[in-house]
Amino acid sequence: MTDDKDVLRDVWFGRIPTCFTLYQDEITEREAEPYYLLLPRVSYLTLVTDKVKKHFQKVMRQEDISEIWFEYEGTPLKWHYPIGLLFDLLASSSALPWNITVHFKSFPEKDLLHCPSKDVIEAHFMSCVKEADALKHKSQVINEMQKKDHKQLWMGLQNDRFDQFWAINRKLMEYPAEENGFRYIPFRIYQTTTERPFIQKLFRPVATDGQLHTLGDLLKEVCPSAVAPEGAPAGFNRTLEQSKEEMPFTPSYQQTYRLIPSRNAPRHFHACG
Repeated sequence: MTDDKDVLRDVWFGRIPTCFTLYQDEITEREAEPYYLLLPRVSYLTLVTDKVKKHFQKVMRQEDISEIWFEYEGTPLKWHYPIGLLFDLLASSSALPWNITVHFKSFPEKDLLHCPSKDVIEAHFMSCVKEADALKHKSQVINEMQKKDHKQLWMGLQNDRFDQFWAINRKLMEYPAEENGFRYIPFRIYQTTTERPFIQKLFRPVATDGQLHTLGDLLKEVCPSAVAPEGAPAGFNRTLEQSKEEMPFTPSYQQTYRLIPSRNAPRHFHACG
């Protein structure tokens, strides 16, 4: 992969200015002031909001506190979606800071998964990593790693340690040149529609005639409506291998790219590492 730490760091340290406000119907002993935080795009809400939780619990009685959950303009925020994905799907056209509402009761069972501990987030994250490596390397890379490598990968994300994370993640991004790259390109195209929240299919980086597929080729085959009538942007002419090298994704679908004009139902492309 391209050894360009400046690009990798720019992606890693992407932040979203956010204002957390307690829901108006929550019972408090005194007024709850908003809480401001710079959210890392590549992490998860329930992983980086301990300070938010403690801030609002200070003005609440213990008996009025249950599992925390977040909402934006009436839409519950899925904790297992990366923060950058949530923002790009729901609020990318809104003014900053991103205004998120905090709840401690009436958990929306039909819309959200429970997240009782950080162990649940770790299990979800590692499942995404293993899924991606199964598609790329037949799980060879992840299976050859030791348990301490898995833990270092996770702790790097949890503690926002760039070097710690990429020391391990770099191995998951490599491929033998003699094998013509990865077996399949791990990707998801997320949509705001509830019927089919994302599109995910098997797609090889190399065509049957030996030509390298581009990002535009993938979109035309998997989701033709994602490409505007006037044609795909210049970046979509890069091969999928080039795209993955120059757009350094983490293994859990972290980076987001708007594909079609906002007048249509928004779709966003995420690749996994």
